[in-house]
Amino acid sequence: MLDVTFTATGFARTQRWLRAHPLAFDGALAVAVLLCMLVGSFADPNGPHGPQFGSRTPELRSVVLMVLVSGALVFRRRNPMAVLVFTTTVSVVELVAGDPAAPVAMSAVIALYTVASRTDRPTTWRVGLLTMAVLTGAATFFGSTPWYTQENLGIFAWTGMAGAAGDAVRSRRAFVDAIRERAERAERTREEEARRRVAEERLRIARDLHDVVAHHIALVNVQAGVAAHVMDRRPDQAKEALAHVREASRSALNELRATVGLLRQSGDPEAPTEPAPGLDVLDELVITFRQAGLPVEVARADDGVRLPAAVDLAAYRIIQEALTNVQKHAGSDAKAEVSVIRVGPTLEVTVLDNGAEADGPKDGGGHGLLGMRERVTALGGALTAGPRHGGGFRVQAILPLKARSGEDR
Repeated sequence: MLDVTFTATGFARTQRWLRAHPLAFDGALAVAVLLCMLVGSFADPNGPHGPQFGSRTPELRSVVLMVLVSGALVFRRRNPMAVLVFTTTVSVVELVAGDPAAPVAMSAVIALYTVASRTDRPTTWRVGLLTMAVLTGAATFFGSTPWYTQENLGIFAWTGMAGAAGDAVRSRRAFVDAIRERAERAERTREEEARRRVAEERLRIARDLHDVVAHHIALVNVQAGVAAHVMDRRPDQAKEALAHVREASRSALNELRATVGLLRQSGDPEAPTEPAPGLDVLDELVITFRQAGLPVEVARADDGVRLPAAVDLAAYRIIQEALTNVQKHAGSDAKAEVSVIRVGPTLEVTVLDNGAEADGPKDGGGHGLLGMRERVTALGGALTAGPRHGGGFRVQAILPLKARSGEDR
């Protein structure tokens, strides 16, 4: 077992070295082809009792031609077509002048294989058929033996197999390159998709954090102001305001813990299991604003339809952020109206207030309206926000009841 492993490792190391040094490989191939041609030139195919080895000696001309064509094989990768033309020409010269001819055509077979493995299939067919016809024709018409002898058939067969083998190697190389390219492209696509999902998740968590903090901190600010104002004259009302502050801060901490808990790894302990808030807890949200001194009226005509999770969360967050803006910007005497209406395949969420127009929230003045637009756009809906005629502010979101693919989780 150790010997087999050592042999396989040595073979793989040698293969890698030869791939890194192609000129050395071609030089070794040229030497091997020269030795094979020299050995074959000592065999006489037309002996009295069949082919005989050592019964003849190659002529000096044949030796010179074999050295030339084997030397040309060193450059077969740099200019394969020129090497094929040269080796084929020299092989024809030997087939015409030699009797019997030395196996110089072996170099043309190697050159044809190289051309076939490095060009396209139509070129391989044209060049292969031409080389086969030239070499076989020269051996048939200028040789001293009949056309059906095994030497002539051998040239025909070897040139055909060289072209077919080269084309097969080229096809396999192209197939492997295509698989490698697809794998690299898939890897790049996975990395880009992972980065995109991370960016989307970061943006979603940032929106949730903004909504939670803005809402509860606004309530804490209002109730703390009330407590400070009536602390001396009406301590009971101050205690009630402080209780609301405690309740709002506790709710903020719970929602922050749930939101930040999404950043935990799957194996981390105490991962949050509470569902995301939605319109089912809209009454509780409205109560917190009423306790903070903002009169809020709610009108719902959504027929109790069960919304996708993403749409339900977006509607809740839009109402939460819009009421928070009313609490902060509309003044102490403002009132708010919330309506949730199902219109065909959409859900319309509208928040109105009667505050001063100049005190309404502005685009770019914070992240509230931007976060609402991002939520609605991610679901394929539309958001309009702006001052009302005669005073106040209006926020309306139209959300599709069927969330986009990937949004409803």
